[in-house]
Amino acid sequence: MKKLKNILVLSIAISAFASFTCNAQNKYLDKNGTIVFEASEKLFEEVKAQTQSATAILNIDTHEIASLALVKGFRFKNSLMEEHFNENYIESDTYPKAVFKGKLVAFDSTALTETPSDIVVEGTLELHGKTKDVRTTLSVHKIEDTIAMEGSFKVAAADFNIEIPKIVRNKIAKEVLVQIDFNLTKK
Repeated sequence: MKKLKNILVLSIAISAFASFTCNAQNKYLDKNGTIVFEASEKLFEEVKAQTQSATAILNIDTHEIASLALVKGFRFKNSLMEEHFNENYIESDTYPKAVFKGKLVAFDSTALTETPSDIVVEGTLELHGKTKDVRTTLSVHKIEDTIAMEGSFKVAAADFNIEIPKIVRNKIAKEVLVQIDFNLTKK
């Protein structure tokens, strides 16, 4: 029953996410985007995971961008760490997705070339039932019909009410580095 509920919630979330730019004529999509996060501390085991199945949508008319990643899609080198991440920290059965919604500032898609440009993005990241404002700079360039975006930003587990047990608190960085890599093609 719980699995059915999660599937229903996820289906509704993906439908809502997909409709984010449904009226846009000029939208670009990546269904295989890469997101990596790292919360490693020196002298301790690496705390790093990645997904290569994040979805990103860019509306070049409105400059809106959105990204969705299923939390259970993040893979760690250590399977026990992955299990603890999903069950104890992020509670992925209750909070199955991470969603970013934002806007590219001073974005002009007609000015994009093969040479990367720095573009500011502002928006909100929703994770673990909490929302945090995010502002960062992305490296953006266009090759043929693909808009490539790379960038990173930092967040804290505390910003999303993610409690780290005292026993491992010193082994996990207070700030988590999040890196994104999207290759969006015209839909």
